[in-house]
Amino acid sequence: MGRFSPKNLDLDGKVILVTGGTGSFGRRFIETVLRTSDPRKVIIYSRDELKQSDMQMELREQFDDAVYGKLRFFIGDVRDRQRLTLALRGVDIVIHAAALKQVPAAEYNPSECIHTNIMGAENVVWASLTNHVQQVVALSTDKACNPINLYGATKLASDKTFVAANNLSGDIGTRFAVVRYGNVVGSRGSVVPLYKRLLSQGATELPVTDARMTRFWITLNEGVAFVLSSLELMRGGEIFVPKIPSMTMPDLVKAMSPTAGVKIVGIRPGEKLHEMMISADDARATVELADRYVIEPTFVEYPRDRFGAADGAKPVDEGFSYSSDNNDDWLSEDGLNAMLAEKA
Repeated sequence: MGRFSPKNLDLDGKVILVTGGTGSFGRRFIETVLRTSDPRKVIIYSRDELKQSDMQMELREQFDDAVYGKLRFFIGDVRDRQRLTLALRGVDIVIHAAALKQVPAAEYNPSECIHTNIMGAENVVWASLTNHVQQVVALSTDKACNPINLYGATKLASDKTFVAANNLSGDIGTRFAVVRYGNVVGSRGSVVPLYKRLLSQGATELPVTDARMTRFWITLNEGVAFVLSSLELMRGGEIFVPKIPSMTMPDLVKAMSPTAGVKIVGIRPGEKLHEMMISADDARATVELADRYVIEPTFVEYPRDRFGAADGAKPVDEGFSYSSDNNDDWLSEDGLNAMLAEKA
């Protein structure tokens, strides 16, 4: 799996459920787990029956009967606590990837975003505790750090819900953690597929909201590996943040088409000029590992050892922040092309 790959994670014999399992991340995560380990069962939990049907056909072509037979497709919504609780019976590990993620849609439909991203998170916690799930990893976003849009605010509330849930587990022992990373190259809804489509249609200019804009970038495979390695490292209550490169949006345009011009269209409602994954206020609880940062929980009423020198961890400097404009790792044109060449 390359960068961020787990070292000793053992998923053999485990029952794993992925909420939002038909999305870009869920599909790649499930394919990776089936190829690299021997789980007892993998449950795809999502609300779209057509996407589940398409995914069934695709996975049927990729895997033999023995491996495909480990899959279960469970139609349900994270808003539905009873259905989710039913789905989690006998589950060891939950990867929570279900969310409403489009910033403009969230601004226009705030109640829908709140119900899925916040109430859905509470339902995952409730169902996991009810079923004595061992580990839960929730996917977050850079927009949850110092949020200025509703999507980011709901994901911040979700992150807080999962971190605090460790204090509720008592003798059940369920552990919850969060992973927070940036834009995924080539995922549905990202700007890269949009640019590809416009270029294929003969566009000579590509839209950029602001020439100063920067973004973090990670590949889908790296995102999957990061979640798996965080699952291996987690002790409960952490927010794991990967060290990943940044790129300006005009440089992204140039890398995708050296001849295309840039058309400045203005910042959309709720859009940031730069993305941040760790704020200066978060820094007081943050330690640095070789390939990631770990934001430690500040309110702990459960058995947990902090990451320390024995883990190769060191505290970040006072006032440290991690944003796409102050990053010391910048993505080159060759680096982007390597990302784009990755299996889509």
